[in-house]
Amino acid sequence: HKLPGWEPERLAHLAELLDAYAPLGEQGLAENFKYFIQAIMPTCEAYDVKMAVHPDDPPKSLFGLPRIVKDADDMRRIEAFHDSPYNGFTLCTGSLGENRQNDLIGIIREFAGRDKVPFAQVRNIKFTSDVDFHESAHLSSYGSLDMYEVMKAFYESGFEGYVRPDHGRDIWGERRRPGYGLHDRALGIAYLSGLWEAISKANPRR
Repeated sequence: HKLPGWEPERLAHLAELLDAYAPLGEQGLAENFKYFIQAIMPTCEAYDVKMAVHPDDPPKSLFGLPRIVKDADDMRRIEAFHDSPYNGFTLCTGSLGENRQNDLIGIIREFAGRDKVPFAQVRNIKFTSDVDFHESAHLSSYGSLDMYEVMKAFYESGFEGYVRPDHGRDIWGERRRPGYGLHDRALGIAYLSGLWEAISKANPRR
């Protein structure tokens, strides 16, 4: 049986990839990423292309693979590779929020406040234990993240980038690629837009 979203042609090579990356380690992967960032930044700055690395999802090691974008400390390290508005982050609330130790609101305020977040993926998750969770609808009442505080932090940080509702459930009989249901994402962006309008009207930027 083949589950929706599976890619058997890639799964067949999973063991090879695990073996190939095993010797690299977190420090080695970070050094490789530093080399990449420093090599492309002059061109990005010349042509106004903002790079935005996505956090690790989940923000912990799986199958022994190194993770280098797990938390604020990792993000500061990447920022220091080349301090520029063009070396930024896709701030995914789901990925960073999956670690209860991450101060999600603080991360938003810190990096969006420094204009290092050109793109945000805003979604909610529901914890079922200290470490277990599942994706939920976007409303705060459905999950464990306070989406009002999330959007307020973006707004008050002067964020002017792009937002997408990110993942969505399959609802109303929809059968799409898991995590990318059209209807639920449409509901999500309507909800996030409503939060943004309410926050911005209550607190006009000067």
